[in-house]
Amino acid sequence: VAGRPDPSVPPSGVSCSGCGAELQCRDGAAPGFLPAEKYRSLSEGPAGVAGLRGAVCQRCWLLAHHGRALRLRLPPEQHRLVVSAALRRPLRHGRGPLLLYLLDLLELPDPLLPQLPQLLGPDVPAAGLLVVGNKVDLLPADSPGHLGRLRQRLAAACAQAGLRGVPLVDVRLVSAKTGFGMEGLVSRLQRSWKCAGDVYLLGATNSGKSTLFNTLLCSDYCKSRAPDIVDRATVSPWPGTTLNLLKFPIINPTCDRIFRRQERLKEEATKTDDQLSSEEKKYLNHLKKQGYFVGRVGRTFQRQKSSAVVDFDPDMLSYSIDEDPRNSSRKCEEREEFTYNEVKDARWCFDTPGIVKENCVVQFLLQVLNLLTEKEVKLVLPTHAIVPRTFILKPGMVLFLAALGRVDYLEGEKPAWFSVVASNLLPVRIATLSNADAIYEEHAGQEFLKVPMGGEERMREFPPLVPQDITLKGIGTSEAVADIKLSSAGWVAVTAHAEENLRLRAYTPKGTALVVRDPPLLPYISTIRGARIAGTAAYRTKKPPSLVENLKTTGKR
Repeated sequence: VAGRPDPSVPPSGVSCSGCGAELQCRDGAAPGFLPAEKYRSLSEGPAGVAGLRGAVCQRCWLLAHHGRALRLRLPPEQHRLVVSAALRRPLRHGRGPLLLYLLDLLELPDPLLPQLPQLLGPDVPAAGLLVVGNKVDLLPADSPGHLGRLRQRLAAACAQAGLRGVPLVDVRLVSAKTGFGMEGLVSRLQRSWKCAGDVYLLGATNSGKSTLFNTLLCSDYCKSRAPDIVDRATVSPWPGTTLNLLKFPIINPTCDRIFRRQERLKEEATKTDDQLSSEEKKYLNHLKKQGYFVGRVGRTFQRQKSSAVVDFDPDMLSYSIDEDPRNSSRKCEEREEFTYNEVKDARWCFDTPGIVKENCVVQFLLQVLNLLTEKEVKLVLPTHAIVPRTFILKPGMVLFLAALGRVDYLEGEKPAWFSVVASNLLPVRIATLSNADAIYEEHAGQEFLKVPMGGEERMREFPPLVPQDITLKGIGTSEAVADIKLSSAGWVAVTAHAEENLRLRAYTPKGTALVVRDPPLLPYISTIRGARIAGTAAYRTKKPPSLVENLKTTGKR
């Protein structure tokens, strides 16, 4: 921690605009810390403690600008307590809260979904639950209609969770980062206005809640002045970035506003790529490099701007904090605030701390992310469209996913296909049963397996890989029978000849979750491949094209 604390200064009562923690300079290891000299320069001016409004804590500043995460003394259950206390507040507007539960599609099945009723008090019934599957942009389309199939899987997960007392309103697929599905989500949320009070964004760490919060803040869901007044939430790959509640006021979807919004959406749906400006094309091409599915998020109700550039940029949403957490006095004086009449009866959308998936269910112990350093997390968490990597293995062969997971093909009559769905930065290595242990001993912690990194010293503290035997029966050479999910590192889809019995052994670090997902999330993933690479077990990779939602193509390339 840079800068000195001053235990004599009381907490400010002002929240960090990035994570929601109360700003303070008493304890450098506690949430909301600002160095004492920065704290005084902001709070001892004419505005007093109010001069801290809009400032960010040192942790958010380091996350946004240097990719560094300060380790805070914050127990995992603290996140749950903040969320639970918020949901147990007295009813506002005579209606219960609408729960907007966000889950990472890559992490299905979600272990926290069945626990939602426990977070609600028995006397505070929720107005409804809207489940949103995020990060759909990272997954390639393995067959026609794959989005409908993913939505069905999401609905099935909700049914299996047994959400008693929490009525399920809808399930949606979105990418909070690229904007895909966001306009449809906004329309669905606006239809819930009359039957719900405040809205709470819930979900596990790293599900993308803060990115969704920032995207909604730049949409028709918030009051027109909110984007100019409410600061963006800090977004980073480090688990548990948001530490307290952040909020923005929701706009009242009157009939006139709904009509104007629908007219804008109809007009935008008729556009072709030739009608876009050069800046818009450049921007969409940038997003298409990041994900398979892209959407344009616009605003009907806003102050007119001279620029025609689409007002939606994930990088800006993620890192919109000033280079210095200290604001200039001029900026403090110019800072806009809501008037009393604007918010006296407002309904609010709250971003809540991500719940840590630690010991939440017996079968889900730890995420492998809990064991990794900052640099390792950046390699493991996919941020761009995942390109599947397929290998054909014979019995006696082994597949390594970095040094975080391993799958052994022990017994079978014929070769089988193993398709890896994980961050493109993680290496996949093929070995044999006879030399697999030696390869792991020699290369774990080194560049060959990449993660973990840090050599022998790092591996001495890293948990050993522990095995779990798996038996599968193939259903055909074009359809996977199951996914072997190696905690949060990714998964391996196994495709085998019909009626072919396979005996496998999969490994993950001790204490982390290994799940056999049946049916697989992308059953036809093995078909997304190029030609076999001569002399190897690998196929050439093949990246499907990207799709822009509600944009007509002219057929030109």
